[in-house]
Amino acid sequence: MRLRNTRSSRNVIDRRRSGGGRGGVRLAGGGGLGLLAIVVVGYFLGVDLTPLLNQQGGQPQFEQPGQPRELSAEEQQAGEFASRVLATTEDVWGNVFPQAFNTSYDPPQLVLFSGMVQSGCGGASASTGPFYCPADQRAYLDTQFFAYMARQLGAQGDFAAAYVIAHEVAHHVQNELGILGEANRIRAQSNQTQSNRISVMIELQADCFSGVWARNVSDLLEPGDLQEALNAAERIGDDYLSQRAGRGAGNPHNYTHGTSEQRMRWFSVGYDTGDPNQCDTFNADRL
Repeated sequence: MRLRNTRSSRNVIDRRRSGGGRGGVRLAGGGGLGLLAIVVVGYFLGVDLTPLLNQQGGQPQFEQPGQPRELSAEEQQAGEFASRVLATTEDVWGNVFPQAFNTSYDPPQLVLFSGMVQSGCGGASASTGPFYCPADQRAYLDTQFFAYMARQLGAQGDFAAAYVIAHEVAHHVQNELGILGEANRIRAQSNQTQSNRISVMIELQADCFSGVWARNVSDLLEPGDLQEALNAAERIGDDYLSQRAGRGAGNPHNYTHGTSEQRMRWFSVGYDTGDPNQCDTFNADRL
């Protein structure tokens, strides 16, 4: 992704130098980096990878926050990357949102953290992974997770990482439209199967919105970038992750984020049309 000549966002809050430091999650049972990666990657884009955690054994435990520190060159580069990607989402939705929904767009802030963080939705650690908090309208990201996703799931590439950020921003778009709040209200009143299905609709729409963003930054894409995003979408499908856990395709009624095919297809719907109004997963004949 060609970001060298793009601007950085002013909506980034970098907490990685603060007391959260290098603390966060350690794992009992000698799991090491591989087990930690399962925990953190498990929450990328809201994916539940606890079956993999249970398969390998060990439980996450919290360490005390570290001392204030300087960022490594790699962390600084990741922060700059995240800031520039966020700026592209601001530009895209700043144009697309009023055209599609006839109202202005108020972009979210992106909080970069390392180890542990406090949000309007409560405390979070490395095991929480990237997430969006509607209570404070901020997205939260530990930039070290990009490496874990690449190493553990084979979702390499800068555009795969950009897709992660675009997906969390897509949840903010849903929140701005009132979709996220209404969907979660209905989920709270539903049985588990129905709640899971609504969760799938939420996530697939966010994938579709991510595709809309990708279409509108096509001038920044390099050869292979689109495939990186589709590969990431495939690797975080509920069925793919269940198979990795040694449980076959699992029970579709327990899916909360969609199959690999669904996630790739809805991203492609957004990319092919460039129209967020085509992303209405809640009234689609086929998820």
